[in-house]
Amino acid sequence: MVGKTSNKMILETLIILFTRDLQRLYKEIDSYNDESNIWKIDGGISNSAGNLCLHLVGNLNTYIGRELGKIEYVRNRELEFSIKDVPKSELLEKIDETISIVSSSLSKLTREELDKEYPIMIFDTMTSTEYLLVHLTTHLTYHLGQINYHRRLLDQ
Repeated sequence: MVGKTSNKMILETLIILFTRDLQRLYKEIDSYNDESNIWKIDGGISNSAGNLCLHLVGNLNTYIGRELGKIEYVRNRELEFSIKDVPKSELLEKIDETISIVSSSLSKLTREELDKEYPIMIFDTMTSTEYLLVHLTTHLTYHLGQINYHRRLLDQ
């Protein structure tokens, strides 16, 4: 019984964390005073906030939405870093869609699925689905911090 409660709690926690940080991503992108600055790079900053946003959306829609939620999604990772000047409104719409996809995909997971090996190899070795989900939360917060820094530095 403890295992069931623990896994249910981790799923609820993951949904809360993904939702919180995707809402923060929305707020960061929406907070740019000059929309063109979303795509700015300068000095040691090699990725724009827009490209990092697209990368996060692609990442979560692939690894959670497609693989776990069985939602149709085709990722073009290279394009996430090369496309420019996507309107702010479109980025915000993509974030909103991702919040919904992540939440609905995770809410369908069972305890057994959480304990199982994640269906594809992401790292050098196979991991559990739970491990990958925890990794994805840290990946999201890492890039969210970069976007916050980018906005404060380059959206003057």
